[in-house]
Amino acid sequence: MATTSASRALLPLGIFLALVALLFYGLQLDPRKVPSPLIGKPAPDFTLKSLKNPSQTLTQEILLGKVSLVNVWASWCPSCRQEHAELMRIAARNTNLQVIGLNWKDTRPEALQMLRQFGDPYVVSIYDPDNDSGIDWGVYGAPETFIVDAEGIIRHKHVGPVDAQVWEERIRPIVEQYQATKS
Repeated sequence: MATTSASRALLPLGIFLALVALLFYGLQLDPRKVPSPLIGKPAPDFTLKSLKNPSQTLTQEILLGKVSLVNVWASWCPSCRQEHAELMRIAARNTNLQVIGLNWKDTRPEALQMLRQFGDPYVVSIYDPDNDSGIDWGVYGAPETFIVDAEGIIRHKHVGPVDAQVWEERIRPIVEQYQATKS
């Protein structure tokens, strides 16, 4: 009888320890290394307004004909501000690349203020205040950056800020690869 009582008392402890072990394991995983299921697939359909020109409707058609760097950003995002200067450099130095913003879960006045204050690297910014398109792109945080080839196929996703090292080592080689295949 004593053995059965001891076993019953240890069962909740064993379950608790197993849950703690799973939680500890999960905390060790890097969400940036989770591959996007969209790689190799067409960019999601969207119909959203332009951030700067609310009377202009933008669709996925803007991604056709030229390799695009689609950057998910918001004015409230500290990491977006951190990467902004690098995006300005990328846009200035890479005229064969269109840098497109996806302004995500933001307000128009604050987003426009950020672009006035720090400069605007984007050919156009898609305005997605309600996460209508972000969900389809699989966005779960800003900043995130996608490389889309000239045919509108997503070729790469980077989670986190783009700095000079990320640009040179990870993103630029992919951009150049797909720019070369277009020629």
